[in-house]
Amino acid sequence: MILTDIEIRDNKVKKASLEALSEAKRTAEALNMPVAAAVVGSGVEGLASELLAYGAAKVYVLENPAFVRYSAQDHAHALAGLAAKINPFAVFFSGTALGRDLAPRLAAKLGVGLVSDCTRIAVIGGALEYTRPIFAGKALLTVRLNTSPQLATLRPNVFPLVPTATAAGEIVRESAGVPADRTRGEAAEIIGEQGGEIDVAEADIILSGGRGMKGPENFELLRELARLLPRTAVGASRSAVDSGWIGHQHQVGQTGKTVSPNLYMAFGISGAIQHIAGISSSKFIAAVNKDPEAPIFKVADFGAVGDLFEVIPRLRDEIKKRRSE
Repeated sequence: MILTDIEIRDNKVKKASLEALSEAKRTAEALNMPVAAAVVGSGVEGLASELLAYGAAKVYVLENPAFVRYSAQDHAHALAGLAAKINPFAVFFSGTALGRDLAPRLAAKLGVGLVSDCTRIAVIGGALEYTRPIFAGKALLTVRLNTSPQLATLRPNVFPLVPTATAAGEIVRESAGVPADRTRGEAAEIIGEQGGEIDVAEADIILSGGRGMKGPENFELLRELARLLPRTAVGASRSAVDSGWIGHQHQVGQTGKTVSPNLYMAFGISGAIQHIAGISSSKFIAAVNKDPEAPIFKVADFGAVGDLFEVIPRLRDEIKKRRSE
């Protein structure tokens, strides 16, 4: 089977995990295998039925009061025990911060290979081929693993979210004990973004500002625009973050977060190669910049040469007009 690790945040299943589960379902069907999901946590059994609706034939619930806080050691230990018991063909993770932390630790415990940041998974002759960007997105690498199980993290917002017509499946409760001397660190607290802003890694639309925003107060223009559109986040270039205009959690790029929204809009961002590397898998890129020679226009599907302080209000007013019709 193909097993998918499910990430829970604020007692909800992360959208990126459902995307990974949907891709596991598609891949497993091509291999004529079942797909399963694993939920590690405390008080998470009630979420299992949602996973059945996304194609899981089995949902393994590994509950323990010790799992109320995330610990890479504890979660990896629990998953390693499950893997030893059910012997999955592959284990998929969402490519979130937690998934990128947990997957390599599990790979080390099992002594197997891991492909990170996958944007495509193909079944070729009964084997899996994983595709991931390399060299700051300038090239794509295709990888085959010869270890078992195969581990992979899947980039969020790349794989389609596909619920199934039926929610038939089995919920299996597994014991998951952790030796007291094994835990050396755990997440003390997860601090959410103020105002309930969506994470840029999971947004369908991202409105990003760069040095052309001229100051922290002007990011409110982007927030105002974001509130008019569904599943929209405010992003930023490294220069804006380094200037202290907006928090690091908003940074998009090679040294920030890699994103794959349906629409990425860059306002006042010149388009350094490190930034382009983080947005290259966006479905559509639109840019607004006063410099017609800005590198961002080379990768943009749509571009406007102009003053962002004139473009944003006009765009905001047009959206409001369309919504009122």
